[in-house]
Order: sequence, then C-alpha cells, then structure tokens
Amino acid sequence: MSEPIRVLVTGAAGQIAYSLLYSIGNGSVFGKDQPIILVLLDITPMMSVLNGVLMELQDCALPLLKDVIATDEEEVAFKDLDVAVLVGSMPRREGMERKDLLRANVKIFKSQGAALEKYAKKSVKVIVVGNPANTNCLTAAKSAPSIPKENFSCLTRLDHNRAKSQIALKLGVTADDVKNVIIWGNHSSTQYPDVNHAKVKLQGKEVGVYEALKNDSWLKGEFITTVQQRGAAVIKAQKLSSAMSAAKAISDHIRDIWFGTPEGEFVSMGVISDGNSYGIPDDLLYSFPVVIKNKTWKFVEGLPINDFSREKMDLTAKELMEEKEAAFEFLSSA
Repeated sequence: MSEPIRVLVTGAAGQIAYSLLYSIGNGSVFGKDQPIILVLLDITPMMSVLNGVLMELQDCALPLLKDVIATDEEEVAFKDLDVAVLVGSMPRREGMERKDLLRANVKIFKSQGAALEKYAKKSVKVIVVGNPANTNCLTAAKSAPSIPKENFSCLTRLDHNRAKSQIALKLGVTADDVKNVIIWGNHSSTQYPDVNHAKVKLQGKEVGVYEALKNDSWLKGEFITTVQQRGAAVIKAQKLSSAMSAAKAISDHIRDIWFGTPEGEFVSMGVISDGNSYGIPDDLLYSFPVVIKNKTWKFVEGLPINDFSREKMDLTAKELMEEKEAAFEFLSSA
C-alpha cells in the first residue's frame, strides 16, 4: 500500500459532495491501492449535517479511508493537502446580481487561497467547482502565489460530458463512442461547446461528428444552447441543481489529472491561459482542450479554428475579462 494522500472537499455537507465522497472513498478516483485521509470542510451552521455525513462515511466501512476529519476551521482543513476540491461557494439567490455573487465568492476564495498558501503542500492540486468557477479559481490562485498556477484548474468537465452525451444520444451510440469534444471559455451560458474536432465511432470506424451527423444547423444551434443551458434545465425539472452528474464530472476531472488522459484523447478543463496559441489573453482562467501526463496538463495545440468558433471563443473570453476585473476590484478591497 502507498502512503495515504490528504484530500479536502469543501462544501462537504452539500448535495454535490454527498454524491462525490463515496467515489473518492471507494477508490474509483485515485485508484484501488491508494489510501486516503479525507478532510471535510463546511461552514459552522452546517456542522451537524456534516457530522451525519461523517457517520455515513464511517458506516460505509471503506478499506481505503484511513481517516475522515470533519471541520469548520481552515487551518485544520488545509493542512498538508495533496488535493483540494473546492465545491463550497455562495449560491446565487433569487434577485441576486451576478456581481453580488462575485463579491461574496471573492471573499471565500481569497480566504481559501490564503489558507492553501499557508498550510497546504506546494505540490497540491486544486480543483474549483463552486460558481462562478473560473473566476473563483483565478482568485484562489492569485491568493496562493507560491503554489504553481498550473496546479489550479476549474471544472468544465460536466459541460464536456453533457456535450458528449448529446452527440451520443443524437447518433444512437454510447457516450464512450464520442471523443474530443471541447468546451471553450467560461463555465457559464457563454461557454462554447465545439465539436469541430470531435470524433465518433460508427460501425467500428472513427468519423468526424459533423460528417457523421450531417446536420450542421442542429450542431451550430440547438446543440450549443442545450449544453449551455443544461444546468438551468436540470434545476427547472428537479428544483435542485445537478449533483450526481457534477460529482461524476469531478471524479473524471481528478482521475485524469492523477492518471493522465488516454492516448489520442483530450478533455476540457479550466486552466490558466498563459502561453496558449488560440489568441486568448493571458492571465484568464479559461477552459481549453488539454492532454495530461505525469499529473501535468498541456494545451492541445494547432487545432484549426473557423470564424464561427472564433467569434464564440472571443465572446466567452470577453465575459471572463469582465468578471476578472470586477473580482480584482473586490479583491483589493476585501
């Protein structure tokens, strides 16, 4: 058995964490021979619920869980971390402007970034899920200057999986038969789900998605809006936001960081834009296609970008720049 790794999940009394913790504990994220010390952080009013989650994890009798720690204190939660999954954030309430949401979250992620800086290992991998995820991730990274900014990523894998699944449903294949879809930009309704480079396996042959579907108007219209607005559709139907699918996407995202992406496949992840070859300004936390090896991601380079894509990629970059400016204003006054 290897040494245990310390994994933090924040917002640990919430819905997404409830779907995520079992996957982490049973070895389906970090592998079946990787013992784990699981740290659960939430706000003080949620401690009673969190203790219930702690009891349930104990009752799962999972052999890989060496210890489970429930806390409302950052100095306990962030100590010596190998992985931090930042799920907890201030949710958007009725009548709340996006910038109010941003202000509340800048405060949270500035504080958690500072805690990472002070207590976590410098090699820690940080995955931000709480919305607005891209800008929260950038805020945390800026607040932890001695941790490499490449160690920070935000979740756009749920959007990626949604795109994959829409194509699979339309073609009557399984999601596994579809690869190399891309989510560009912000995890918001300006994101651009791009299948220009995606492939699908049909009768044992790999075919481009555009060629396989022969339905450009759907791919440039309804497909994009369905993926962009899927989160809202789930809330409308369930009166709750996506939890099971979000937890599955977090597991996919972390597993790919840990074990690498399969040969010939790339995935979508919000990462720091510095040095990209797609004309996206530096110093944004933007979702790109990446490949991962030895726990290190690299941009997928050299994909041809048509005018339709260019416009959509720039639009979501513009939104991220505006968010970043607003966040940094709050950051300096926070």
